[in-house]
Amino acid sequence: MENQLDAATAAPSVPVDAAALAGSVPMHDLTVWSLFLQADLIVKAVILLLIVASFWTWAIIFDKSMRIRRLRRQAKQFEESFWSGGSLEDLFDRLGNRPPDPMASVFVAAMREWRRAAAKGVLATDNLRAGLQERIERVMDITLGREMEQLERHMIFLASVGSAAPFIGLFGTVWGIMNSFASIAASKNTSLAVVAPGIAEALFATALGLVAAIPAVLAYNKLSGDIGRYAHRLEAFAGEFGAILSRQLEERR
Repeated sequence: MENQLDAATAAPSVPVDAAALAGSVPMHDLTVWSLFLQADLIVKAVILLLIVASFWTWAIIFDKSMRIRRLRRQAKQFEESFWSGGSLEDLFDRLGNRPPDPMASVFVAAMREWRRAAAKGVLATDNLRAGLQERIERVMDITLGREMEQLERHMIFLASVGSAAPFIGLFGTVWGIMNSFASIAASKNTSLAVVAPGIAEALFATALGLVAAIPAVLAYNKLSGDIGRYAHRLEAFAGEFGAILSRQLEERR
């Protein structure tokens, strides 16, 4: 009996299986979808808000970029027709009541006021010609402002996303970290396996905030510059056309 005990004591110890120990520790899935599902309700709301804002931002970026490119092409075509030396009356008749682009809209508004004054005999009266010139300039300014307001629509959304999205993501991060610390205090376990998932969920909100904000800021700066240059182009055309009409009024005296 003693020999058997001695043999058991002298036998080498069996090595512990590391894979078995690893299986005893709960594994956490740190994929994007898993982080979203495991997040707190407030953090989920923040994540969804940032995702929607990001999609809407890209939709605005593509829409504005394509529209500005199209307006530049249409403005070039209109300027070629306007400066071709043909009759402005014929150009006005071709455009009709539905001008295809803002530059044509400015032209049509001025020509409509000119024709209305000519039909009423204003062009033959010296006292009324000065008032006609002011009305034409006012009509062109109003039309230009209305067209630019349509072009600048939703630009404030890009600016808002660019400035607010990082702070919204930071709010989700702070909220998630608070919940993680509360869970750590409740479980009294500070191991990395317990802390890491909650911290990852919280930082995911900040990452989405930056993903939404960076394209919005870059696109806002680029589109604002393009819209500003297009507005100067319209203003230059309105000034040149106003000068042409002013010379025609002077020739009628």
